[in-house]
Formats: sequence, structure tokens, C-alpha cells
Amino acid sequence: MDETLGTALRRWRDRLSPVDIGRTSRPGRRAAGLRREELADLAGLSVDYVVRLEQGRATSPSAQVVASLARALQLQPMERDYAYRLAGLLPPQEGTISTHVPAGVQRMLARLGEFPVGVFSADWTLLSWTPAWAVLLGDPSARTRAERNLVRAVFAVGPRGLASWPVLQDGDALNPALVADLRTALVNYPRDRGLADLVAELRSTSAEFARLWDEGAVGPHVSARKTIVHPQVGEVTCDCDVLTVPGCDVRLVVYTVAAGSADAEKLDFLRVTNGVSADGSSPRGLRIDES
Repeated sequence: MDETLGTALRRWRDRLSPVDIGRTSRPGRRAAGLRREELADLAGLSVDYVVRLEQGRATSPSAQVVASLARALQLQPMERDYAYRLAGLLPPQEGTISTHVPAGVQRMLARLGEFPVGVFSADWTLLSWTPAWAVLLGDPSARTRAERNLVRAVFAVGPRGLASWPVLQDGDALNPALVADLRTALVNYPRDRGLADLVAELRSTSAEFARLWDEGAVGPHVSARKTIVHPQVGEVTCDCDVLTVPGCDVRLVVYTVAAGSADAEKLDFLRVTNGVSADGSSPRGLRIDES
């Protein structure tokens, strides 16, 4: 008998440990893998919809739903494509930006929960984030996928970008670097309609973006010092580093503070008061783009 999407989802859910998604596996837990409730939470879906998918009563999930499930289940690229086909959909084409976060990257993030880390696609759309990211910069989960694009946010909102409160940064290297990144992405992903539309939108809505684009702005995205003006603890100054994962073109934006500093004490206070444990985990674990 041919496998269905529902049976595949159950198989993939059963093999994934709660520890892999940044949650504690408590004694007496009956489920060896993820519970349906945990998968639904990670993928931004209702539990009822996950149940209907697994039981074969929901037979036409959208590409966005399959992409969110693939990330939540930490599927390998071939498994992700298999999930698309089981859903009656074509896998993402070559020449388009991938929103897939490799399983190894997700497992690493689950163990780096004490650090504010965000994972971005090649067009700078936020795909997933640690609980500490939401604590320091504000929870992105209420935003739409379009609102989670850093380039759109920077050129529409300003230096704050995706943060929910003011962010002060040294220098003005960020904006040219983001424009240069999009220019490179257009070359690497010539068939990505969303990327082309994003560039066209920003050229028509932001005079600064249009100027930098027409000037052929170039420059790598380098480390920077940023000060987050947090409503609970005031100013928290962090080092912000951008790491690119070879082979998948996702970027990790990592905020760190010096151990034992006043900034570290403030970040610890924020984690404790917002339900993030000492190892960086929270009841919700690693968050994933829900759109």
C-alpha cells in the first residue's frame, strides 16, 4: 500500500525527540517522539488540523503548510520534497529561495536557546527564532511572513528593523549590506518571483533603497554593536554577528553579551521573568515561521 502524507507525518513525528526542538523530556512521558500538540504549536497550525492531516481527512494542504511542517519535523531536503509530492504539490523549484532550515541547524539552535538567535532566508525573511530572541527583541509570531522580512522592515521602519522597541546601532553599514545581499540573491535565485517583487516594491516605496540600488551598493554584512532599548530593563548592548550556513544559504543572526556584565544580568533577568529556563528552553521551544 502506498504511503500517504498522514502516515509519513506520524512516522516523522515519532522519530523526533522533544530535546531536538528545545524542550525538556520529562520522566514518565509516554510519547517517544513529538505529540500532535507540540507539532501543531511548532508549525503554527491547530491541533485539529494536524489530526485531520494524519487521519487523511484533510487532503489538500497548501505549500505554506507543508513547508512549515517540514521545518517543524526537521526533514532532510529529499524528505521535504517527498512531503510536497504526497500532498499533491510540486517541490520548490531550483532558482527559488528555500525556506527550509536544515535539521542540524535546528538541533544546534535548540541547544543555543540562551542566546537570542534568528534564522533568515536568503531574502532576509525571518524563518525561526529562539525563545531568547523573542524575549530580547519582541515576539515575531504575531507578524505575517511579509512583516518578518528584515529588509522591508529596515527601509520602512528604520534601525529598529524587526524589533518591537528601539534599537540603536553604530555606523550605517547595515542598509548598504542588505541591498547588496538582495542584489546577490537576485543572481542566485533568478526564478524567485517573490524576491523580484520585493525589490520592485522597495524601489518604489523607499527613496533610500532606490538610491542604494541604483548606486550598486556593495559590502558584506559584518559584525556590529547594537543597543536594544528594552521596556523592562532599559538599554542592553550586544554584539550582533551574522553567520551563513554553507550549502543552504540561511543566515543566523546571533546576539551575545559579555559574561558577568551588566548587560548579561539584564538578559538573564529577561529570560527568567519571561519563562525561559537557565538552559535557554521554554515551554514553546524553538519558534518557526507559521506562514
